Amino acid sequence: MGLSLLTDEENAIRDAIHDLVRSTIATTSAEFDRTQAFPRANIELLGAQGYLGMVVEPRWGGSGASYLAQTLVVEAIAAADPATAVIYEVHNSLHIEGIWRYGTDSQKSRYLPGLCRGTAIGAFALTETQAGSNAAALRTRARLVNDHYVLDGQKIFITSAGEADTYIVFGTVNPELGIKGITAFIVEKDTPGLSFGMPEDKMGIRASRTSELILDGVKIPVDQRLGDEGQGYDIALFLLDGGRIGIAAQSVGIMSTALERSLTYAREREQFGAAIGHYQGVQWRLADMATDLHAARMMTYEAARRREEGPAQRPLFAMAKLFASEKAVLHAADAIQIFGGYGYMREYGVERLLRDAKVTEIYEGTSEMMRIVIASRLLKNYDLDNI
Repeated sequence: MGLSLLTDEENAIRDAIHDLVRSTIATTSAEFDRTQAFPRANIELLGAQGYLGMVVEPRWGGSGASYLAQTLVVEAIAAADPATAVIYEVHNSLHIEGIWRYGTDSQKSRYLPGLCRGTAIGAFALTETQAGSNAAALRTRARLVNDHYVLDGQKIFITSAGEADTYIVFGTVNPELGIKGITAFIVEKDTPGLSFGMPEDKMGIRASRTSELILDGVKIPVDQRLGDEGQGYDIALFLLDGGRIGIAAQSVGIMSTALERSLTYAREREQFGAAIGHYQGVQWRLADMATDLHAARMMTYEAARRREEGPAQRPLFAMAKLFASEKAVLHAADAIQIFGGYGYMREYGVERLLRDAKVTEIYEGTSEMMRIVIASRLLKNYDLDNI
């Protein structure tokens, strides 16, 4: 039975991706987490099935679906494999969407078909040691020399770095210009001077490779600049708005699995002659999990539905990520508590929910930054009727 707030097409996509995930991605998820192997096969599968670049028009290789439809796919993948979900989310919301919205026709025809088929993977390189949430402080330089830009700098915590085939890289053409000097570039993996650090050994989403990206005299033709000079900061913020909706969806997927597994265990596990689900302490946890899951899902779906309103709804996008990510962490811990000692053991897979959930409060804007985004707009001119 479909959700009434979704269109027939969106409900059909929701059902189909859940079936695909259960029969394929879910079966290898634990092994990918254990070995930290990059799940390229999952991205190739999703591309072959038409789930990449969903919002892109068919002429460029996409399916022209709604942003909410793509969000439903993130949620479904995250319920089984949050690592694949974040690779998918960055590939679509930050990389494909960046080229689709800001690229020239030549760039779209060159890159989008392969990215939408899954024969190429895209990444987004913004963060630096001194420029995480404060993107305006980035130090990567982009010097125009004749018909090329020369990029020098270092990026950190880049999802899919070393695995991705193309990267949207942000650098400044003039540090004295501040945010007005930030410019975006499309950089291919095999470009001389581009190299990558070793994969980070992370607490969670372990199959998603996270590495440094190093630019040492990387020459980029002018026609690989994405957008205009000085437009990079606005491009980054716009794309991160969509990315935050994606992370909210990832959080919802994790939360849904936490509730599903907790319900099953609460019905089956007996203590003192009764299933533990009969005890009020467990019931209240389950009730809070279900309530927050519903609220987070509705916030995320509304944010996705209003994606095209852009920066005007930036607080709404931030609220969805803030609420969903913090509740995902809370209720992943609840799931462990309901499972008791078994929840602490890797064999049961519940501890992984907490390991994978924690990063949703951190990447693509920490919870602290989300509160700053929301409060700063509230104090200016945000329409309270939107809340």
